[in-house]
Formats: sequence, C-alpha cells, structure tokens
Amino acid sequence: MASLPPTPDGAKASPYAWYVLSLLLLVYILNFVDRQIVAILADDIKRDLGLRDQDIGFLYGTAFGVFYALFGIPLGRLADNWHRVRLMTLGLALWSSMTALSGFARTGMVLGLARIGVGIGEATASPAAYSLISDWFPKRLRATALALYSSGIYLGGGLSLFIGALIVQRWNQTYPAGGPLGLVGWQAAFLAVGLPGLLVAGLVFTLREPPRGRSEGMVATAHPAPFREFFEELLTIVPPFTLIGAARLGRAALIRNLAVLALVAGLVALFVSLGEPIAQWAAVGTGAYAVYSWATALRRRDPPTYALIVGTPAFLCVVLAYGLNTFLSYAMAGFAPSFLRRAFAIPPEQLGSLGFWIGAPVALAGFLGVTLGGRVADALRVRSPVGRIHVILFGCLAPLAPMALLFTAPTLGFALWMLPLTQFLICGALGAAAATTQDLVLPRMRGTATAAFFIGTTLIGLSLGPYTAGRIATLTGDLATGMLALFASVPVAVVAIWGAYRLLPAAEASKLARARAAGEAV
Repeated sequence: MASLPPTPDGAKASPYAWYVLSLLLLVYILNFVDRQIVAILADDIKRDLGLRDQDIGFLYGTAFGVFYALFGIPLGRLADNWHRVRLMTLGLALWSSMTALSGFARTGMVLGLARIGVGIGEATASPAAYSLISDWFPKRLRATALALYSSGIYLGGGLSLFIGALIVQRWNQTYPAGGPLGLVGWQAAFLAVGLPGLLVAGLVFTLREPPRGRSEGMVATAHPAPFREFFEELLTIVPPFTLIGAARLGRAALIRNLAVLALVAGLVALFVSLGEPIAQWAAVGTGAYAVYSWATALRRRDPPTYALIVGTPAFLCVVLAYGLNTFLSYAMAGFAPSFLRRAFAIPPEQLGSLGFWIGAPVALAGFLGVTLGGRVADALRVRSPVGRIHVILFGCLAPLAPMALLFTAPTLGFALWMLPLTQFLICGALGAAAATTQDLVLPRMRGTATAAFFIGTTLIGLSLGPYTAGRIATLTGDLATGMLALFASVPVAVVAIWGAYRLLPAAEASKLARARAAGEAV
C-alpha cells in the first residue's frame, strides 16, 4: 500500500467530485424507482396474478432482498479490487433490463425470477458508489456526501409511486382490454421505468476512477487478479458451491458447514410444517447459511477484513440497529400505498392523483430527512466519537408515533400528512449508520464493508419486514395490524444502539492496530 499526504481535514471537495456525486445520485434514484415500483402496483399485480399480501411482501422484499444481499458480498469484493465505474455500469444495465422484462411476467414465479435479477444487478451499486464517494470526498464531509447519495432512496421511491400510478391509470384508460402485446397498466409501468437506465449506464461509463484510498493518503495498489478473487468469493456464498469452499478449509470446516446447513434446513422445514410458505423461508434460510459460509471463508482468507467487519461487535451492532430501522421503513414503503387505496376506497381513475400526493411529499421528506440527518451526524461526530449514534437512536424512536397514527388514520388527508412526517423521521439515521461502518474499516475494505452493512438492510429489513407485515395482514385480514405488529422489533434495536454507543470509540481507535495484529501490511 503506497502512502500519500492525506487530504487535509478542512479541504473542500472538487467540482468534479460533486459531479460524480450527482450522477451517482441519479443512478441511485433509478435503483429505487426500479426497486420500489412494486409498492404502487401491488394491488393490480395481486388481482391479475392471483396473489396475497404475503406474496407481495415476498416479491417486494425477499425475492429481491436475499439475492441483493448475497451477491452484494462478492460484488463488494469486486468493487474493492476492480474498476468501480465499470462494475456500476454493468450492474445498472442488468437491473434495468430485468425491470423491463418484469413487464412481460404472467405468473408470480416469473415476476419473482425477474426480481431476483433486479436484486443481483442492484447489488453492484452501493459497494462501488460508497467506495467512490469515500475517495472523492474528505472524511469530514463523508456522512454528508453519503447522505446526499442515499437521498436517492427517497427521491426514487417517491418518484416510483407517482410515475407508476400515472402510467397504470393512463394505460388502463387508453387500453381497457390490454394494449400492445397484451400488456396491462402495471406491466407497461415496469417497461417504462426500466428502459431509461440503459441510457444512464452510458453516462456512468464516462466517469473517472480515483486512486483507491485517495482521501486518507493510503493509496492501495491494484489487485493483480480481481476476477479470480470475485469467483473465489462467489464459491464461498452461493450454495451448493459453498460446500466446495468449506472443503477447501479442511475437514473440520466442512463438518461445521454441513451442520449449519442441516440446522437451517431443519428450521425451514419446521416453519413450513407450521403453515409458512416454503419460498419465503427457503430464501431466508439460504441467505443465512450463505452468509455463515462467507464469513467462515473470509476469516481464513482475509483475517484483517474479517477482524474489522465480522469480528468487530461495534460494526455488528450498527448493522443490526439500522437493519431493524429498515425492518419498519421497508414494510411501510411496501404497503402504505395499498393501505391507503383500501382504507379509503380510492377508485382506479384517481390512482395517478394518489401516486402524486403520496410520492411527491414522501420524496421531499425523505430527501430532507436523510440530508439533514447526515449533516447533524457529521456535526455531532466532531464533538464526540459516538455523536452519530445519537442520530441512529433518534431514527429508531422518533417515527413510531406518526407511523401508528398513519395506520390508524380516520381520514385520507390526515394519513397523507402522517406518511411524509414518518418518512422524514425514519430516514435520518442512514447517513450516520453508513458513515460509522465506513470509519471502522481500512480503505481497501470499504466495498466489502458496504456489502456487509447492506446485509442488515436486506436479510433483516427488506427480506423480513415487508413479508412479516404481509403475512400478519393475510392471517388477520387487516393490513394496519400487520404493520403495527412490527413495533415489537424496537426494543431489540435499542439494545443494539446501546451496544454500538459503548463499543464504538475503542473499536475505531484500535482499527489499525487490530488490522496489523490480524496480518495487515500497513
């Protein structure tokens, strides 16, 4: 690893850095338009494909989320070792194509497979983007820059509601019996939001690649075989190839791997015997087993990275805390439009108007919340090593009251006020949590750290939150009950935040020493 003078703490970001951030933000907006559009299309998909709320939760969350999490790990490794701009270009082209192909789905299974493809493609975005942003911006602006990038979640999510609803309404009015190729409104919406991403991919390809570690003066040398590392990583996390990876580590490792596989399979079988759908829990079980296999292999192959990520309790506490934040937020994002349509009997001809009055305020509230949250997190971090943790705690507790009021609202107008207020309060923790995990690792580990961070927002939040809300709604016949039942996760999140508060200062101060003790050549 070469050494250069670190970027001065008071240095300003260059105009080109802000251009890069702007284009990455556009990519992330498209990312979440393609990801979130299922929410406004849910009732139409349910009707045409004969699905239930729990199936929508699976399509919106689990089918996408599990594969997003699993492929995020090897793709995060590739982002650490290869050309990040090219990786993001390829990923954007893949997920945009799969979103467009979702428009041709005629069954829930086909739509599920397309959602898996969207998840794999989108897994390239944040590992590459977080690493690029961390190199283009000085440390003092990192949470702000990451928060601005992360505002794409809310801008894209809000935009998807308006665009999706408008396309469905106009298409079905123009073609009441189905349009060209027999497509109905929700299928046309998938096509309309997927194709523009192919054009943006061309712009992303033109971005410059900065020296890795540039902002901290620790410029990493180019990896001699990045794709060999990628395929090695893939073998450690994609079943059944994980058994090959475990066998390489020795007989004892293979036996432990098989034991964990048997335990996970037994738990999945138990859930299925209790009446749970096999697709949901087979996917979640696959994710849990695969992450175990990956962590075991990482410990043997790259002890310093393992030590600073999986082996750092402070890192795990932040991942769990923010993962439980997304347990609520993803469920709300997935089902709030359906709740409003059903609770207040919104007719099809008003769907476009509803999409606007949900999407625009939610997009603005999310942008303001995540941006202000990042700024406050940076300001508090200057005062204290645990300053950003206060923002995570606020994001855990502050949204509970308005969320409860949203799902018990007596009128549509009141609900439309509570939805953006909840969004504003719940999203402020993202920049703080992301920056905290980046601060706990070395520059060469940032892509892998980002992938590990997003395991929390997928396997914990996205894969379980929407499904759990949908499953309870299916069992009780009430979507509000399904949402409010998720509040049971809050005490666990508070405990995780307390753990991060206690452990973070020592973990950050000792990261270089612990990396060296694990074999890092720095």
